[in-house]
Amino acid sequence: MRIAELEQRTGVSRHTLRYYEKEGLLHQVHRGENNYRDYPEQAIRQVTMLCQMKELGFSLREIRQISDALRDDALNCQQGAELMAEKRAIIDERIKSLKKMSRMLAREQLRLEESWARQCRAK
Repeated sequence: MRIAELEQRTGVSRHTLRYYEKEGLLHQVHRGENNYRDYPEQAIRQVTMLCQMKELGFSLREIRQISDALRDDALNCQQGAELMAEKRAIIDERIKSLKKMSRMLAREQLRLEESWARQCRAK
């Protein structure tokens, strides 16, 4: 399939698809005699998985490592579980930090609302 179809079917821009290809995250992309890229049907699955992993907080370097290990059948269940546990710990820490920030913002919002209410009553 051509890049326009892959773009349409995945919702990922052609610029990003080309970048992923350049970074070795999309595999088995062939070029025809006209130099057009020809993406295999499995590219849809690759791009979908890539996007999901990015949403989960994986870096492109981590995604490449996992993708290469899966392709080479070099990632065992224990390694995969350890990697997921590490990523989950990072995400849990981020959630904790965001909750702390949310509480601080809520206190500041309340302080400003009360100040505004006092100013309105004083007028």
